[in-house]
Amino acid sequence: MAASLSPPSLRPSLRPYSARLSPPSPAALFLRPPTTGSSDHRRPLRISARSTPVMDPTLKGGAPLPAVPTVVDVDLGNRSYPIYIGSGLLDQPQLLQRHVVGKRVLVVTNTTIAPLYLEKVTEALTVGNPNVSVESVILPDGEKYKNMETLMKVFDKAIETRLDRRSTFVALGGGVIGDMCGFAAAAFLRGVNFIQIPTTLMAQVDSSVGGKTGINHPLGKNLIGAFYQPQCVLIDTDTLNTLPDRELASGIAEVVKYGLIRDPEFFRWQEKNMQSLLARDPSALAHAIKRSCENKAEVVSLDEKESGLRATLNLGHTFGHAIENGIGYGQWLHGEAVAAGTVMAVDMSHRLGWIDDTIQERVLAILQQAKLPIAPPEIMTVEKFKDVMAVDKKVADGLLRLILLKGPLGSCVFTGDYDRKALDETLRAFCKC
Repeated sequence: MAASLSPPSLRPSLRPYSARLSPPSPAALFLRPPTTGSSDHRRPLRISARSTPVMDPTLKGGAPLPAVPTVVDVDLGNRSYPIYIGSGLLDQPQLLQRHVVGKRVLVVTNTTIAPLYLEKVTEALTVGNPNVSVESVILPDGEKYKNMETLMKVFDKAIETRLDRRSTFVALGGGVIGDMCGFAAAAFLRGVNFIQIPTTLMAQVDSSVGGKTGINHPLGKNLIGAFYQPQCVLIDTDTLNTLPDRELASGIAEVVKYGLIRDPEFFRWQEKNMQSLLARDPSALAHAIKRSCENKAEVVSLDEKESGLRATLNLGHTFGHAIENGIGYGQWLHGEAVAAGTVMAVDMSHRLGWIDDTIQERVLAILQQAKLPIAPPEIMTVEKFKDVMAVDKKVADGLLRLILLKGPLGSCVFTGDYDRKALDETLRAFCKC
């Protein structure tokens, strides 16, 4: 019998664990955060979080000064860009205007976000800047519209309004809008500038940073796209005030990921502050966004096009993408599918003998605390998982590579060198057939 798909249940589905299997050969890619004092001969990073102190909190006449954003820099040489994080940033037009190239702007948004923020963004782009004209295209909202047909609406608008190579595309919305707008910017006239204004926690902590753009195909998620970096990412944390609780929880799944794969101190902070995040405490959300962006920026700076290290940011995503595709795009939110996928990846890691019981228990506890699912829906079968995972982007030479935890909290591997029995056992543990 099929389980209800919206909202997903927290159905536990764990069977007894099999005997521990032998660890992979040294050929597997082993990844953990650098330790203090370790010798690291990779090129130096310029990952920073900075804010300018405000000595006087008011302007003359008693008007409050605008909040000073925290800035996280993504170091990609001549394609480096800032991530601005703070409250009320859409009311600071200079932040956006300094990154607009040319006189024509196309804002890409959706039917949910347009009534809330399109007018504010248009004003921020044009106030005191009369030479800039702004067009907009409003797309339907939802993962099921992240396809070629919807993408063409962006191109239609750009061509009809005669935008040129000095135009700037602005993505205003969540991960779907950011991915599609970025892909459109990469392809239109072989590349125009674009800016990310993410309005969901999921997009703010993950998808808006790093230049991954694209659309889904009926046979697989995000199989069509390009690496294309924005001019800047502007995260106005006030936009989270209009975010539904379910969307907020979905974003937390990506926050948890950073702690598991590379930042154990951040994970421990999450365990202590999860209720504050769910209650939308501004300082807790600001810290979670900042620390997530710092982690993502560092990884992207070292491995922009996902040759190895960056793949670890996809913990749980191979299983999660299979869930999204298998039940139909949009039935579960991306973070919900990733949460269940993370539990499956952790289960497999435990079966392989790569992590201890404590890590597995902590993962289950924090995801349940965040009100995220810890198992796929019952309609997902072993065969469905295998069919979709066979066309995952991380397949190389016919071999499915996975991100799995290994060792202490904050360490992981990206490898195809694992015992296939463990994968089969994990799939059977979470699927009825």
